[in-house]
Amino acid sequence: MQFKLIAKDSASKARAGIIETDHGKIETPIFMPVGTAGTVKAVNQQQLIEDIEAQIILGNTYHLYLRPGLEIIEAAGGLHKFNHWDRPILTDSGGYQVYSLAHRRKIKEEGVKFSSHVDGSKHFFTPENVMDIQRTIGADIIMAFDECTPYPCDYNYAKRSMQMTHRWLKRCCERFDSTVPKYGYDQTLFPIVQGSTYKDLRKESAETIASFEREGNAIGGLSVGEPAEEMYEMCEIVCDILPEDKPRYLMGVGTPSNILENIALGVDMFDCVMPSRNARNGMLFTKNGILNMRNEKWKNDHSPIDPDGESFVDTFYSKAYLRHLLTSKEILGAQIATLHNLAFYLWLVKEARRQIQNDTFATWKNEMVKKLDQRL
Repeated sequence: MQFKLIAKDSASKARAGIIETDHGKIETPIFMPVGTAGTVKAVNQQQLIEDIEAQIILGNTYHLYLRPGLEIIEAAGGLHKFNHWDRPILTDSGGYQVYSLAHRRKIKEEGVKFSSHVDGSKHFFTPENVMDIQRTIGADIIMAFDECTPYPCDYNYAKRSMQMTHRWLKRCCERFDSTVPKYGYDQTLFPIVQGSTYKDLRKESAETIASFEREGNAIGGLSVGEPAEEMYEMCEIVCDILPEDKPRYLMGVGTPSNILENIALGVDMFDCVMPSRNARNGMLFTKNGILNMRNEKWKNDHSPIDPDGESFVDTFYSKAYLRHLLTSKEILGAQIATLHNLAFYLWLVKEARRQIQNDTFATWKNEMVKKLDQRL
């Protein structure tokens, strides 16, 4: 993997760049639709490419390991062949999912014991076997195994957890560097900065992660319930330490305004289930604010869903029709809403990139965030 910076915004820390992988290039800043179990819910691969214009998607190690399982993915020739996606893929390490299990897992120095949410079967993730699992899945970018701390988090626990994440990273790197890709194309390992919402821990973690000199770096443990201002504060501390010539990936973030504010701090890559999950519940993000398509006021509104939208669905279908589909729990409703939201998110980062290249990002961002969170 190679990363090249091509533009910077003079009034913020926003940057535009290009990540080159063996499955193609990624223009940053970028949003990555989440395909947890090898599929982005409610949309197919053709729609992802042609309508949403996704450049990279996410897969989830924990879910893919449990279903369909590694044997099936390996027999297919890796996840790209299994789900017929010929562009880049990133997989997370499963650390966040295991953290989410709470009552079903036990964390020790060696790794994490957990019970499957599918059938209750017992499993054990270690830094080493998580590298092996991600080699088998075959994503272009894979994540180190970490512990994601909750919010709020006791300082001493956050410190111990961060230090263990650093020790786990050393084990991840040793295993990754002593193995080779299975399918003939390059894979890249990103370490993850932790430290909860404590400035000194975030600083220490960012310095430690930077010292490993991997090809890209991630920021984890945010967007877990902390106020947005705390997220931005932690992100700024970390971005100021992580090397400028490597991509920075903020995991699990976020709302459209979260994304723009973090781009302004120097983040390059984002993923979040919000656009797809909220779409299935009838929430649409637009350039002017948020639409709740279940509201009674759209019942007899036959105007286009979003006349200024980026997807074909926005002018093809009416608000009244989409509301009918969603309230009737028709599958097409979830599909239309998901197409709209993902196309909007991809437009947002593409437009941010254009503004950075024109050196107008900061002014544009400040105008956009005033509108993005308002309810329409």
